Amino acid sequence: MNKDNTKPTLLIVEDDLGLQSQLKWHFDQYNVVVSGDRESAIAAVRQHEPAVVIQDLGLPPDDEGVEEGFKTVQEIISLAPHTKIVVITGNHDYENAVRAVALGAYDFYQKPVNPETLDLIIERAYNIFQLEAQNRRLKEQQSSPLDGIIASDPEMLKICRTIERVAPSTVTCTILGESGTGKEVISRAIHNLSERKDNRFVAINCAAVPENLMETELFGHEKGAFTGATKQTLGKVEHADGGTLFLDEIGDMPLALQAKLLRFLQERVIERVGGRKEIPVDVRVVCATNKNLDEMVAEGTFREDLYYRICEMVIDIPPLRDRSGDKILLARHMLDKMASAQNRTINGFTPEATQAIESYQWPGNIREMENKIKRAVIMCDGKLITPSDLQMHDPESLSINLRHVRQEAEKTAIKQAISMSDGNYSAAAKLLGITRPTLYDLIKKYNI
Repeated sequence: MNKDNTKPTLLIVEDDLGLQSQLKWHFDQYNVVVSGDRESAIAAVRQHEPAVVIQDLGLPPDDEGVEEGFKTVQEIISLAPHTKIVVITGNHDYENAVRAVALGAYDFYQKPVNPETLDLIIERAYNIFQLEAQNRRLKEQQSSPLDGIIASDPEMLKICRTIERVAPSTVTCTILGESGTGKEVISRAIHNLSERKDNRFVAINCAAVPENLMETELFGHEKGAFTGATKQTLGKVEHADGGTLFLDEIGDMPLALQAKLLRFLQERVIERVGGRKEIPVDVRVVCATNKNLDEMVAEGTFREDLYYRICEMVIDIPPLRDRSGDKILLARHMLDKMASAQNRTINGFTPEATQAIESYQWPGNIREMENKIKRAVIMCDGKLITPSDLQMHDPESLSINLRHVRQEAEKTAIKQAISMSDGNYSAAAKLLGITRPTLYDLIKKYNI
């Protein structure tokens, strides 16, 4: 849709000026944009974002012929994958029409042009485009059910459902994940959905506190407990009484202190450093680490009994690179938030920037993305963020081809079924929910 016009936009890619004029006159209910070659067609797609494109498959130059039309189809689909392309071919050019549809075109129409039939095809294309757009909006609205968590990836949504079930209980949770994946955000979500939400959420980073101060930081100390202890001081555990205690980077906790933490988790009482009195504390404990606790237990650097105590429920957060659909979703959320904070009017990302965000592996996860987008918001000169603003100058080529993805998924499923059935094709077909002849056809199709 063209934002400056209430009519839907229709792009006509046709080098015949007479037919170009005829089609433009016929489709007066649309905001018609015309182009005569591939270069101007791609420029028009970028500028006008048409929902539907009518394209003559035979474009100039003449020495390249139909191949130029195929290139145009591929470039439009790569640039605007949701756009519906209706290709127009010669009367006896059925094979090329089918090839264009295989490349991603929505439908085809053979000359000579019958206006009424073409009207129906174009109208249907617009309806399909609008239905798909509505479906995408509904999916975005279903993104994450928890405040503070922006997600649409199925695995992340599954984690959100787990949090909803775990939060009201008193079970001790441990959140695993790489640095920057949002473990503290998850822990806060657990607190906010629990009955303790009106009390304190107290966080302590076990890796940031010196070993000789860690016990005091956790459990507090009495006056005179050591040189410089001029007054009684409450520790983080007591501060969190009635609420939630978040032990970040628990894998870095010293072994000697692990024993004292274990006693607290078992008995729910503490003793301040230099004190003799047992103090009962009612606190929900949530832990997090980016280390492999199983390996640490095997190596003897983490107590096995403590491991079982804190891992009553384990939530494993996937890295950002494995969260399908979440990269650009998070990037747009951060852009809106940071542009508002910096009083900048930025409308979004260029297609190249979107491609760079989706293809980048994000080794620093969400924390790295926040850093790059904040810097981009400050340095951006225009209304759209570019790869240069993000300091991502060489994005990998990102090709989203649904047909290819489906084929790869089919091949993988067939190989797995054959392997699981030990080469028995009848059993493999049953596992796949298809008939044996269909399985044979697919094996032959994919040369398995």
